[in-house]
Amino acid sequence: MKSVTNSFVSLGHWPSAGGFGFNTDILATNPINLSVVLGVLIYFGKGVLNDLLDNRKQRILSTIRNSEELRKGAIEQLEKARARLRKVETEANEYRVNGYSEIEREKENLINATCDSLERLENYKNETLLFEQQRAINQVRRRVFQQALQGALGTLNSCLNSELHFRTISANIGILGAMEE
Repeated sequence: MKSVTNSFVSLGHWPSAGGFGFNTDILATNPINLSVVLGVLIYFGKGVLNDLLDNRKQRILSTIRNSEELRKGAIEQLEKARARLRKVETEANEYRVNGYSEIEREKENLINATCDSLERLENYKNETLLFEQQRAINQVRRRVFQQALQGALGTLNSCLNSELHFRTISANIGILGAMEE
């Protein structure tokens, strides 16, 4: 931060040419501005980003646990369906003569319904995870950007006191006056 201040203060030592104008040399002004903004972003955004990512990680883990519980419920349903299937197979042996094909259709329907339920639950889990990840990424980006801007403004406002501001203006007026002559 002192190097930025020194660059403003050193402007007062330049001979004045008696003119007023703007410094349009992009190569001279952009590195200073970029280094200040990047420094502020890294300094203030690192802790916030870590906190946001930790919170987001906990939410994602919670969502995964919930999805795992749903999966366990689906497995229990599958076990019940298998028990029912065994029961249907036993009845099929008893009623083989009367309605073997009807029982086979019932068996297939149960298996298909259970597989469909498991697929839907798995798809729901995957969609939920993707949605939560995208939402977390967008939220982190927004917060980091807002806090970085607030930090940069706070740092700039705290560094520019009235004396430094007056000296910078005087130096720039002197430079511009020298350019006009």
